[in-house]
Amino acid sequence: MRVAVDFEECLKDSPRFRAALEDVEGDVAELEVKLDKLVKLCIAMIDTGKAFCAANKQFTNGIRDLAQYSSKDALMEVSLTKFSDSLQEMINYHTILFDQTQRSIKAQLQMFVKEDIRKFKDAKKQFEKVSEEKENALAKNAQVPRNKQHEIEEAANILTATRKCFRHIALDYVLQINVLQSKRRSEILKSGYDLFSELAPFMKDLGAQLDRLAMDAAREKREMEQKHSTIQQKGLASDDDAKLEYNVDPASGTVMEGYLFKRASNAFKTWNRRWFSIQNNQLVYQKKFKDPPTVVVEDLRLCTAKPCEETERRFCFEVVSPTKSCILQADSEKLRQAWIKAVQTSIATAYREKGEEAEAEWKPSPSVGSPDSSAEAREKALKGESALQRVQGIAGNAGCCDCGQADPRWASINLGVTLCIECSGIHRSLGVHFSKVRSLTLDSWEPELLKLMCELGNNVINRVYEAELEQSRVQKPQPGSDRQQKEEYIRAKYVERRFVAKCLVASAAPGGKAGPSGREGKRQSLPEAPQAPSTQQAVAAAPLPVRSTDSGFQQSASDSRERLASATSAHTLYEPEAERPPGCLESAAPPEAERTLPGLQLYHAAYEKSLPRMAEALAHGADVNWVYVEKNNNRSTPLIQAVRGGSLVTCEFLLQNGANVNFRDAQGRGPLHHATVLGHTGQVCLFLKRGANQHATDEDGKDPLSVAIEAANADIVTLLRLARMNEEMRESEGLYGQPGQASSGHTEMQYRKCIQEFISLQLEEA
Repeated sequence: MRVAVDFEECLKDSPRFRAALEDVEGDVAELEVKLDKLVKLCIAMIDTGKAFCAANKQFTNGIRDLAQYSSKDALMEVSLTKFSDSLQEMINYHTILFDQTQRSIKAQLQMFVKEDIRKFKDAKKQFEKVSEEKENALAKNAQVPRNKQHEIEEAANILTATRKCFRHIALDYVLQINVLQSKRRSEILKSGYDLFSELAPFMKDLGAQLDRLAMDAAREKREMEQKHSTIQQKGLASDDDAKLEYNVDPASGTVMEGYLFKRASNAFKTWNRRWFSIQNNQLVYQKKFKDPPTVVVEDLRLCTAKPCEETERRFCFEVVSPTKSCILQADSEKLRQAWIKAVQTSIATAYREKGEEAEAEWKPSPSVGSPDSSAEAREKALKGESALQRVQGIAGNAGCCDCGQADPRWASINLGVTLCIECSGIHRSLGVHFSKVRSLTLDSWEPELLKLMCELGNNVINRVYEAELEQSRVQKPQPGSDRQQKEEYIRAKYVERRFVAKCLVASAAPGGKAGPSGREGKRQSLPEAPQAPSTQQAVAAAPLPVRSTDSGFQQSASDSRERLASATSAHTLYEPEAERPPGCLESAAPPEAERTLPGLQLYHAAYEKSLPRMAEALAHGADVNWVYVEKNNNRSTPLIQAVRGGSLVTCEFLLQNGANVNFRDAQGRGPLHHATVLGHTGQVCLFLKRGANQHATDEDGKDPLSVAIEAANADIVTLLRLARMNEEMRESEGLYGQPGQASSGHTEMQYRKCIQEFISLQLEEA
């Protein structure tokens, strides 16, 4: 049976159904135009033919008059009479032809146009009307707040009645379409057959074909009416509403498809009804069938689906990906549960079937056998290999940091570890204040980030975050472990820091303030700290920690207190700033004090360019913006100490972990000021790149540009002026619109290129 529009698609009212209707309606409209034109031409031909026959008849009568006039000439009379009879016979054939044409073509085609096509048009009008009513009922039902029960019941009743009416009329419309499409061939060909029925044997064959066509049309009509009746009963059954609203087609790779309301991300938060589908491990939607699909989630392996009760609307659920969240609304609770289950099933299927395929493009790089070879790997990191090769060349980085999966292609840039695709998705869900995930193959990597990754690595970080894993008796996940087990482990490792060696954090540092006990706490830059207890009091009050790791800090409690008391006998751990060379670290505090006060450990490690010890301090809860108030009240932070230490990578590590690039010390100098004073060009570039305020002035009223001009540092002066010009061009573009756009874009490109070149040069020199 040849069906132009499918009955099943009619019940779902899918974009495929609407597209098929558009095709049929366009085809019928064009057919009507062609038939109208043919009927008009037929009428003109009949009228002209009748005039031709009338003229021929007059001509024949004239010949007969001439024959009667020639009655005395027998040959002349016989010849003219025979000639007139022959002409009369031809006129009679033409008259019959025109009569048959009028009956078969004109009348039959006009009847097809006026009756069959008119019925199609009437059905179309009814369908469009009820379709609009259904859309209004759906929108009203979706907009009803969940706390207004009487409005919910009223809207639900209206929607049920409208939906049943729509299905009834839509099925009738589809039946009318299919019958019309089946009937059109026999009707058009029959009109020609009746006209040329005497032309055998062609007409004989055509007659047989017409008989078959008529029988097929009658059979198809009966079958379609039967299917129409069956599907109509199915469509009018209220229990099947949920099943009718979505479709599953495993053969085409479609896990599920159907209509959902989508909340827009604009300021108005409008809701639009779109046709969604889960296919090829993606969630996509489209407004019309012929429109290109819009991708909501590119990889379902990195997302989750859960009910959403935060909105006033009912039946909402949320699809959360690493980069965005999408709020969707189904028409009923059954549909919502079906969609959530479909997304979760698709995630599980994608991991099972496509996980290895996603990793197969890249062969594992040779892993480094021992930590001793890390120096060689760091040298390679600055030479021409890809980001994947450089990072995987570090000891332990050839496998996922959390589950050991070979050939990881993702990395956490603030932790400095490599991850498999599944663990990277879990890291993204923790939030960027815990882990910032990048792809080693798809994202671009700045040289400072690559150097940072090469300074750390899985072995270094796991020695910190898994120091007491064995004592905890928690089983570390394997590559084949399920996602839930991995997620629980990763949260315990990085959020709860359950396996970090126990370190009791004091509430206040010598001459300063400690930050929150965890990085998840809100970081603050303290303007003025009250007088903190002395170092001796802080250490005496805080029990020394028990450490079982190999970090080199193993000392007895009594020996630790003696060393700390000795170091603090001069009333402060550090000499006043005026009594020591510029940029020099004041004095190394005993390791025990650093362990008791993670902020202080971070402060010292930042100057000493020791990223492993900095990572350890952060793991113990150090605030990345911890403030050390010296004897002369200088109020330095670890980032300012990193500037003094001269390491660009150390600054990058602190910035990636949330350091405030615009924090200013007691003299009003921020990191950009200090980098300018010390002539650290690469650090100046980095801070400008990260949004440092170049207009901030110190207590002497000098901004970084003034300091650089006084120091006659041409590179830094050039950078600061380029940055200022770029900023002015942006402001000009914002004030005056398009005229400055081209020049602004060119300046921006030059400025960024210049900054990146300086950073690369600084790294090569380091």
